[in-house]
Amino acid sequence: MSAYDPLRLVNLAAMSLVKDEALAICSLEYLPMELYPPLFMAAFSGRHSEILKAMVQAWPFARLPLGGLMQKPHQGTIQAVLDGLDVLLAQKVHPRRCKLRVLDLRNTGQDFWNMWSGDMDHVPSSSLMAPVAEDMSRTKHPLTPLVIHGSVTEEQDHQALLQFTSQILRLQYLRDLRMAGPSFLEGRLNQMLRCLKTSLYNISITNCLLTESDLTHLSQCWNICQLKGLNLNGVTLTNFRAELLQVLLEKVAGTLEELDLNLCGIMDFHLMAILPVLSSCSQLRVLSLCGNLISMTVLESLLRHTDGLSALSLELYPAPRESYSSLGILHQERLAQLKAELWEILTDLGRPRKIWVSPSPCPHCGEDMCYHLSPNA
Repeated sequence: MSAYDPLRLVNLAAMSLVKDEALAICSLEYLPMELYPPLFMAAFSGRHSEILKAMVQAWPFARLPLGGLMQKPHQGTIQAVLDGLDVLLAQKVHPRRCKLRVLDLRNTGQDFWNMWSGDMDHVPSSSLMAPVAEDMSRTKHPLTPLVIHGSVTEEQDHQALLQFTSQILRLQYLRDLRMAGPSFLEGRLNQMLRCLKTSLYNISITNCLLTESDLTHLSQCWNICQLKGLNLNGVTLTNFRAELLQVLLEKVAGTLEELDLNLCGIMDFHLMAILPVLSSCSQLRVLSLCGNLISMTVLESLLRHTDGLSALSLELYPAPRESYSSLGILHQERLAQLKAELWEILTDLGRPRKIWVSPSPCPHCGEDMCYHLSPNA
């Protein structure tokens, strides 16, 4: 006799509700939160576009993990979700129940949704379930600018990727642009920026390839006139002209609060080119340059140029280039000597500063080793 696994009542309720589109939409305000994930799954698989559009605008969690349902995306369903987001972002007064802050496009797999909707036979990794637990406990938070998280896997069909990117360009009210490892972005950043109608507050494009043309377009884009955060972590700038980064920072010097250029392949000539404009970033609070090859002389110059930035409260720098041998081996004694010199420079400048100096990851454990320098005035 074969085993029989009956569906849970919450799943049966979702399957029943999705059959009546008008009823499903008008009931969203009153549905228990536990019913939202299974109802969304049923609407997505059944291609009920109007229900999806309405659900996005009433989503009671901080995160919508759409990527877990997109192994075989359908244009109509993705279109409906993006239409719902467009309407939501355009509204001056957001629906009372909506808590959506993050559209997560990572491929977490459908097991993620099965677990979220209550099917305990499907158990994803605890790391994937962590955002769900967080969402359940943070529903009282107001809606903040939407954040676009995406990753592209090799098995995704190229044509589906092009189709998806053409749809995501329709989010004309985007405030935060955050992209991790977008393989399709190289040489196409301008196509993504020119469709936006409002100013961006944060740009995070990490661990991907960009061209000089991409950086030029970014620096010329009017949408960055109010930029507060710029994160290019893992974007190699080694062979780029130094003035490109200088022009970009000049454009945002009046508003920039956080700058992350970790692991960008920045050399001394890049940093020397941007030192003058860095000293004029009066709102800068966080500056991170870890993982770049910078000499002690340039690092000293950096400390002096940024000394007048009263808002600067956290600085993360790489260990000076002189800390390493010609083979890239870290010399602890030499690093200690250079740390003492940096300490003297900070003491001489006379203002308390929170500075971390981090060498490359330890060859034994792979962890970053950080050293805190914060002399008293």
